Amino acid sequence: MDFPDLAMVGRSGDYLMPIPSSETMPLPKGAQLYVLPGRQPLGMDPSTGEIGCLTENPYDGTGPVFAVAAFLPAAHTQTYLAAWEKTRGAAELPLFAYTAVGYDDGFVTTAVRTDPSNRQDPDRFDQERIRLGISQWRRDLRGNRLVEHLVHCAECYGCPAALNLFQEREEGPLPTSPSCNASCIGCISKQPGGRPPSPQERIAFVPSPEEIAEVALRHIHAARNPVVSFGQGCEGEPLMASDTIREAIRLIRRSTSEGTINLNTNASLPRKVAELADAGLDSMRISMNSARQQTYMAYFRPSYPFEALAESAREMKARGRFVSLNLFVFPGVTDAPREAEALKRFVHDTCVDMIQWRNLNLDPDAYLEMLGQTLPAGMGISRLIEEIPVRRGYFNPYLKG
Repeated sequence: MDFPDLAMVGRSGDYLMPIPSSETMPLPKGAQLYVLPGRQPLGMDPSTGEIGCLTENPYDGTGPVFAVAAFLPAAHTQTYLAAWEKTRGAAELPLFAYTAVGYDDGFVTTAVRTDPSNRQDPDRFDQERIRLGISQWRRDLRGNRLVEHLVHCAECYGCPAALNLFQEREEGPLPTSPSCNASCIGCISKQPGGRPPSPQERIAFVPSPEEIAEVALRHIHAARNPVVSFGQGCEGEPLMASDTIREAIRLIRRSTSEGTINLNTNASLPRKVAELADAGLDSMRISMNSARQQTYMAYFRPSYPFEALAESAREMKARGRFVSLNLFVFPGVTDAPREAEALKRFVHDTCVDMIQWRNLNLDPDAYLEMLGQTLPAGMGISRLIEEIPVRRGYFNPYLKG
């Protein structure tokens, strides 16, 4: 409900911030509103500047009442978190990003669009075309296990990457690895018991190089400005299957020089990255929540050294390849002074070409507790984006044009 007596409040780390209209945008098409159990809404009294908590319906005195957050569609990066006060016994929230939401002649949120591509906008998915595409792929690539896995992703999870594949558009996914060498707190394909469940199942087999090449080549020949990517949300770390990926890349490149072959990775094995680049890998996107070792290690809980990320980036750049960061944005952490400085140094030292400003999908309270750090107020996500002089985006770009 709209309650005009309290102004909109957002959150940056542990700081509560009144949100002026200049820092909001209309809720984008495709955004979802989430009711947050066990969390009461906060707002600011405009007459006093004090932040107050609603514990009951302000119109009729009934209760309980709950805070609301926005889950943003792709290509939008959050600038403030939703603000709330937890009640006793509140359960940890599922693995989504929780962006501030308010009302001003319609719902508004705190975000910036960081990529002009509309490849995952809701009105870009033609369900009839997808249905026909799935049938055609199954007929033409009968017995290909990777196709069947991606059909499951499209039909059961509505995965935008899989849906785009069967529409023969933009970026096609090539999930390959069922194993990983990190244990990320917010992993979306594998969670231990007792934690919020992962929203999708991880691939349970390693496709053959021939199966991978079949999928990749069909997509490259059918799509305009095609990208094919290893390292998807439904798998572990692709470098754990690097020998298979290397052979698949060789098969692809024996047949065509078209299309961009991309690797989404934790960049943990620099020598394997170099091998893939030599085989024909065009671009690499390194996932990180931070360029500071302490913050990175707390979230990823890796079995590899932090220094491997920069080494892998340098292996790609030494071969003239494209490198981007898949940066998990969390207002109040990502833009904290020492975090921002570390990010700027990493970008400068490794000659990164692009940052993909993506949202961290995790309960904000759980994330801050896990980090165990006291951080000063951040500079603001919008300002940080402006201060880093590299290409900004949200998706892996086509590089051949």
